[in-house]
Amino acid sequence: MKFNNFLVLFLGVCLIWSVSATADEEGEDDVQVEVEDDDDVKPEKPKFVPPTVKNVHFADSFNKKDDFKSRWTVSQAKKDGAEESLSKYDGKWKVEEPKSSAVEGDLGLVLKSKAKHHAVASNLNKPFKFDGKPLFLQYEVKYQDGIDCGGAYVKLLSADKKQDLTQFHDKTPYTIMFGPDKCGLDNKLHFIFRHKNPKTGEIEEKHAKKPSVALDSYFTDKKTHQYSLVINPDNTFKVSIDGTVVNEGSLLEDFSPPVNPPKEIDDPKDKKPEDWDEKEKIPDPDAEKPEDWDENEPEKIVDTEAVKPDGWLDDEKKLIPDPDAEKPKDWDEEMDGEWEAPLIENPKCTDAPGCGPWEQPMIKNPKYKGKWRPPMIDNPNYQGVWKPRRIQNPFFFEDLEPYKMTPIDAIGLELWSMTDDIVFDNFLITDDKVSAEKWTEQTFQSSQQPRRLPRGDEV
Repeated sequence: MKFNNFLVLFLGVCLIWSVSATADEEGEDDVQVEVEDDDDVKPEKPKFVPPTVKNVHFADSFNKKDDFKSRWTVSQAKKDGAEESLSKYDGKWKVEEPKSSAVEGDLGLVLKSKAKHHAVASNLNKPFKFDGKPLFLQYEVKYQDGIDCGGAYVKLLSADKKQDLTQFHDKTPYTIMFGPDKCGLDNKLHFIFRHKNPKTGEIEEKHAKKPSVALDSYFTDKKTHQYSLVINPDNTFKVSIDGTVVNEGSLLEDFSPPVNPPKEIDDPKDKKPEDWDEKEKIPDPDAEKPEDWDENEPEKIVDTEAVKPDGWLDDEKKLIPDPDAEKPKDWDEEMDGEWEAPLIENPKCTDAPGCGPWEQPMIKNPKYKGKWRPPMIDNPNYQGVWKPRRIQNPFFFEDLEPYKMTPIDAIGLELWSMTDDIVFDNFLITDDKVSAEKWTEQTFQSSQQPRRLPRGDEV
């Protein structure tokens, strides 16, 4: 009996194996194999590789958290003229990886507080002197949550006297201020340099003309953007965002107020004579009003020839109470007064030429001339528009080399923002174009090109 059961089981297994093999042979062409589509391959985050450039005045990619405390100084100053609760530079900074990053382990300096004064600064490796070489300044900003109001500009601090970075504040002397700034609908990209008057020694801010492109998207797209400034010994400058030039020109011609004052100015002591006649035209004193000129004729009169159109509904009102309206259940006549249905257009007037009392329309009066005025003639005493005489400007000077600014020995961020989580990264100050290009290639450009995971046949 056991043998028979074993035989039946053995024959059943053989039959199943035979049917399965046949099906595989007959349906071989119908077998579907899933192949991974290149479009569905997720990009692999490249690991952060610290950029390397030599002999630069300043470079920081924040590749180590511990380096921040040893290299940067958080200000302990107070803002002048502000309430005690608002005067402190107590905004928080943190070196961390952004919320979304294309490069694994790529850290940045993050502004972490809302509605706070923030100030942090770092000394340069060596002072930058404007002695014949160009200045290259560049850094990156990322508004991770967009921004409504706040600055993200940098200040290059003046080296004319040793400055205590623990007391870095809004009045600390700087040579250049550069970078984005936004509040409401006002989107800016500052380039300001402080110029020293060679005659008086006074310092005056010079503001570059506005960029030639709209800046709105750079504040709202939540992407990383690189801001670059180049100042050349020939007094030209160039401002770029992500490698695209958005502003360029001359330090001598494209700043307000201009570097050099005018040679001549209006004499502040010169006053217009009381009898000076600036009226180019005057009423003709010899003209007389014509005898038949009637100033009492109205501009409009009743059209006496008009006839009421056929079908005019004199007894119907243009607006009538809405017959379908119902008094609200919560209407209180003692509190709300007597309820009245809202008015609607009278449907009987829709196809009629008009409703209500008919009146003859008004037309233009052919006799109307209005108030008579004498014609205007050339003024025989016209002396032209008076202008004060010109004199030599006692404060005139001519500085043909505004490029030669006050040397720089530190870089700082002194900001107020209503938005937090603003990322700053990859600061560079150098006088070498090749170093600037190499730094951009190793930082901004490399982070914009994440690698693709290899397919099986590419491993």
